[in-house]
Amino acid sequence: MAPKSIRGLMTLWFNVCMLGGQALGIFTVFGCSTNISSEHSLQYQIPWFVQTFVPAIAVGLSFFSVESPRWLAIQGKQKDALDALVKLRGLPADHPYLEEEYALIETHLDDKNQQSGDQGYLSIMKETFMVRSNLRRVQLTIVAYILAQFSGANSVTNYLPTIFGYIGVQGAGVKVYSSGLYAVAKMICCLVASLVFVDVLGRRKSLMIGITIQAACHAYLSGYLKYFTKDPDSVPKGASDAAIGIIYIHALGWAVGLYTLPYLFGAELWPNRIRSFGGALSQGFHWLFYFAITKATPSILSSMDIWGAFLFFVGWCILAFIYTLFFIPETSGLSLDEMDAIFQRPMHRMRQAASGKSEEERIGRRVSVEKEAVAHLERD
Repeated sequence: MAPKSIRGLMTLWFNVCMLGGQALGIFTVFGCSTNISSEHSLQYQIPWFVQTFVPAIAVGLSFFSVESPRWLAIQGKQKDALDALVKLRGLPADHPYLEEEYALIETHLDDKNQQSGDQGYLSIMKETFMVRSNLRRVQLTIVAYILAQFSGANSVTNYLPTIFGYIGVQGAGVKVYSSGLYAVAKMICCLVASLVFVDVLGRRKSLMIGITIQAACHAYLSGYLKYFTKDPDSVPKGASDAAIGIIYIHALGWAVGLYTLPYLFGAELWPNRIRSFGGALSQGFHWLFYFAITKATPSILSSMDIWGAFLFFVGWCILAFIYTLFFIPETSGLSLDEMDAIFQRPMHRMRQAASGKSEEERIGRRVSVEKEAVAHLERD
């Protein structure tokens, strides 16, 4: 539904809202634990009640949402699809931009992957796993979620009070409050990533920058926990303060890099015919690997002497960087048709194909600007 030029920004706003909810939840728990006696049932009832606000708002706003124009067109409701585009873009039906976008939707319906045919669940699943281009999408999505979860970011988030204790932060209230600040830092960093990095620098560059920051933060924490915490009384204050700061810098690396990869790819890679199933499959992988790393983190921390766990995360970040460098295609600014053409190629050639598309797009924009300038001079 989002224009391709800001598709990344729109997708990441979901993440911004999710992190805002996380920060609200942490500070609600902190406020209730410090201001309400444990003898009162309100101490646990208020945090549970606060969580009902967001679903209630979502249900209320769903009555005002606009259906996807592409889905309407696939269902044969061309007039409704055009009306939906008019609402979404805020432009009249005869505006050149809207006419071009609607024409692209109509053209896309002629593609063999968009033919109506049998649309039962068995047919959709068969198309997802038996069509080679779609199987490449499945592979990319699975690997994306594995790398994102095993890079250690959610391990840090879920066990942050414990990790703060490892690096010297004392007091249960201080740990929870610091965790809330970390959630706010992630939300702000995700907001910056959505506005600056993802659509401006592109997916690949943002990923490599974020992964590098994340790996460097894990490496410092590993070294700090290995060499500076054996004798807590002799830990240099500068090194301890730096370790706390590094955790917040880690939030920037996570938001710019591997936080964007699964959600963006899980939302924008799939053809319309299998988009709903593909999106559900992507989220299934997300929560599967999220559950796995959440359950495994205590064992990883204890079996690897804490510092080794962060070295373990560094290894996954290196794998993510290599995978991004050689296999991740640049999808920023590409239409669904262009992405489908990319996934028709073998995995090792998708990146080169996407780079070629991006170069063609840059040349096309430059030529268009030059033509407009020439036309303007001729009118003068």
